[in-house]
Amino acid sequence: QVQLVESGGGLVQAGGSLRLSCLASGSFSRYVMGWFRQAPGKEREFVAAVTGSAEITHYSDSVKGRFFVSTNNAKNTVYLQMNSLKPEDTADYYCAASLILGTSAPQYDYWGQGTQVTVSS
Repeated sequence: QVQLVESGGGLVQAGGSLRLSCLASGSFSRYVMGWFRQAPGKEREFVAAVTGSAEITHYSDSVKGRFFVSTNNAKNTVYLQMNSLKPEDTADYYCAASLILGTSAPQYDYWGQGTQVTVSS
């Protein structure tokens, strides 16, 4: 079992950047680490994922080229660098862990509590 804690959310103007962090309670080398987001009134959607070894990354079309996921295994931390932010990126962002690579939320077994990102126009 792994516990996840996100941080780094906040308020930013459109065009700005934020970096979210996800601290795991232990090594996540055998997990796929995913980022999801959920806007008010909408379903939770996949944003990005990275294998524990950082060999494979995958992004949703809506963030490709703007968001970048990375890991620091020594610090048990996964990052989501978000650039060129848009108002439509406003959502609660969640970190999650899965034993398989996927884009569906039910595939992920462990979740953090989320961190809020608000992008003003």
